[in-house]
Amino acid sequence: MNHLVVVGAGSWGTALAMAALRSAAFFSAAGDQPPAARVTLLARDAAQAAAMQAQRENARYLSGIALPAALHISADAAVLHDASLVLLVTPFAGLREWFERLGTLGHAAPVLWAAKGMDAQSGEMAHELAARLLPGRACGVVSGPSFASEVARGLPCALTVASSSEALQQLGSQWLHGSTLRVYRSADVTGVEVGGAVKNVIAIATGMCDGLNLGLNARAALITRGLAEMSRFAVALGAKPETLAGLTGLGDLILTATGELSRNRRYGLEFARDGHAHGGFLAEGARCARAVQHRAAALGIEMPITACVADIVEGRLSPPAAAQQLLARAARAE
Repeated sequence: MNHLVVVGAGSWGTALAMAALRSAAFFSAAGDQPPAARVTLLARDAAQAAAMQAQRENARYLSGIALPAALHISADAAVLHDASLVLLVTPFAGLREWFERLGTLGHAAPVLWAAKGMDAQSGEMAHELAARLLPGRACGVVSGPSFASEVARGLPCALTVASSSEALQQLGSQWLHGSTLRVYRSADVTGVEVGGAVKNVIAIATGMCDGLNLGLNARAALITRGLAEMSRFAVALGAKPETLAGLTGLGDLILTATGELSRNRRYGLEFARDGHAHGGFLAEGARCARAVQHRAAALGIEMPITACVADIVEGRLSPPAAAQQLLARAARAE
């Protein structure tokens, strides 16, 4: 039996598990995928898993959205032993632990992840961590402009599955592509991951811009110059420029920088207005801004917006001072 295990029962993990079941039904109806497909959502907390099983709802993260009857929910990591594909949907900071755990299993199921970021200490991207901790394993990333609640409700969305393994690109697409979720394939893992990490940083800056009431012109300029930073950095790391003009670059940047459901945008908005994010949460872009800036600097790549966000998060600079600093930069060719 084809068995997808989705690790992480937050909003995005739950939404992707639901999408996989829709995909299985979609392809089975078309005769392109065996109907014997099982999807298990692996939760960290046993009480949460039991509540979701009983209520058929993820009340904490996706309240009011019914879970499919065919979705299996567990807190027992033993379900990983017969997985044909593992999809890690955890915060970026949790990837290292899961790579290490998966490395101890007695089989080598391919691994995809949906985390967007960069290791705050080492500056490594997820595929670089995986290469060290899961050597020889087929690995890749799922990314693109997407809010979990919309995917869970079956609204249209497009994502990218990127891997150096063409077989894994196909497998990821087979599991997720459906009538309302389009999945594109890519071999440019670096470009996809840089887009996912840096767009969060630029979204924080855009939220701060809006929080300071600097206007729509300023927002458009910030997003555009942020895309330029993202592209320079990605190309210096070996990515293809066209990747950053696609779903996982420009597409994800537009959504995260402007969407009302964006945690990174909200973080910047609240930080600019009140000097802190409400609830004390730390957005992914805030976690990795300095790591991105340091790695770019080592390559000789200038990222002034990213550097300002890192300085603000670390308390070295205020949002108004950052705006003045960026505006005071010397005129240059675009």
